[in-house]
Amino acid sequence: MERVRLLWLTENAPPDRGGMSQSCDRIVRSLRGRSIEIDLVHLSRKATEWNVSTQHMGRLITVPVDEEPGHALNLLWSMLEQNGAGESTTHVVAFGGTLPLLGAPVLAAWLDRPLVTLLRGNDFDTAIFSIKRRDVLNEAIHRSESVAVVTRDHEKKVSSLFPDVPLQWIPNGIQLHDWQVSPGDRERALRWRAENVAPDRTVLGMFGHLKQKKGATFFLEALLSTGLADRFHILIVGEVEASLRSWLDERREELPVTIVPFIDRYELIPFYCAADVVAIPSFYDGMPNTLLEAAATGRPLIASSAGGMSDVLVDGKNAIVFQTGNRDACRRALDRLSRMDKAEMAILGETLKQQIARDFTLDIEADRYEKLLADAATRFSNKEWPRAALNLVDRRAR
Repeated sequence: MERVRLLWLTENAPPDRGGMSQSCDRIVRSLRGRSIEIDLVHLSRKATEWNVSTQHMGRLITVPVDEEPGHALNLLWSMLEQNGAGESTTHVVAFGGTLPLLGAPVLAAWLDRPLVTLLRGNDFDTAIFSIKRRDVLNEAIHRSESVAVVTRDHEKKVSSLFPDVPLQWIPNGIQLHDWQVSPGDRERALRWRAENVAPDRTVLGMFGHLKQKKGATFFLEALLSTGLADRFHILIVGEVEASLRSWLDERREELPVTIVPFIDRYELIPFYCAADVVAIPSFYDGMPNTLLEAAATGRPLIASSAGGMSDVLVDGKNAIVFQTGNRDACRRALDRLSRMDKAEMAILGETLKQQIARDFTLDIEADRYEKLLADAATRFSNKEWPRAALNLVDRRAR
C-alpha cells in the first residue's frame, strides 16, 4: 500500500469550539485510523506560541496568527522547507477558513504536490460575495486537483461557477456508537427537566454557536407571534451571541429559557435527551453536526430547508421542515409541532435515526475522502509535465 501523508491547513481545530472544529477533528481522526498520516497545521488566532507536537499518525503544528497572517504563512513555509516536507508530503489540503484557502495553493505549488480543497459552508457563503475574499476562493478552487463540498446546494453553486473543476459531494458523517443513549443519560435528562421545566411543556432544544446565520432570533420571534410560547420551554446549549442574549433577557416573562454554556460534545447526550424536539432554523448552513447528533440520539427535528438539511430531511417523513427564512412557513411548522403527541414525534426521530445509520456514517464519510485523495493524486500524476508524485495511486486498489 502506498504511503499517504497530508499537509492539512485549517483555522478550525481543537481546542477551538464550534462545528467546523469538530468536523476537522472527526475527519482527521478517521483518516489517521486508516493509516493516512496527517500533519495538521492549525492557523490559530488564539495561540500565542508556535508548537509542534507528535500525534498518532502525524503531527500537530500550531501556528499563531496575528494582524499579519502573511508573516505566519512565510514562517510556516520556512519550517516546512527546513524539515523536508517536500520529501514526505503527498497532498496539501485546505480546510476551514480564509487562511488555508490563501496559503494551501502556494504551499502545494512550492512542494509540487496536488492541492485538495474541502469547502465548508462558511468558506463559500461568506467568500463568494466578499470583495476581499472572493479572489482567494477563486484561486484555491482553480488550482485544486479535487474539491469537496458538504451539501448538494453548494455542489450546484460551485459547479455552475467552476464547471471544469473536479467536484465531489461529501456530507458529514457520525459514529453512531459514540452517541448511544445510556440509562444514566436518560436519568440525568429527567432530573434536569424536573428541576427546570414546568409540567406539560415541550422542551425545544437549540445547540451550538447561535450566531446570526443560525436564525435563532427569527425562529423565536416566530414562536412568540404564534401565541404558543406558553407550551414550550427553550433549552439552549452552546454559545449565544450578545444580541440574542439581550433579546432573550427582554422577553424573560414571555419565553422561559435555560442557557447551558458550551460543554464537551459527549456531555451533550443528556441534554439532547432532555429536549422533546431540536430546532435548526438556519438562514444558510453547511451540514450541521447538530442534525446528525440529534438524529443519533433519536430526537425529532424542526428545521429550515437551508444547506445540507435539504439533503437529509423530508417534511412529514423524518422531520418538520419549513422554507428557509419564511416566517409564515415557520409559524405553520410550529403550529404543527404544538399539535403533535409524543408518539408522533418519536416516529419522526426514529425514522431519521435509521436514515443516518444507513447513509451518513463515519465509515461512508471516510471512504469518500479516501477516494477524493486518490482521484487528486491520479489527476496530478497524469498532467503533462513531470511530477514528484507520479507514484501516487489509488490506495484502495492495492
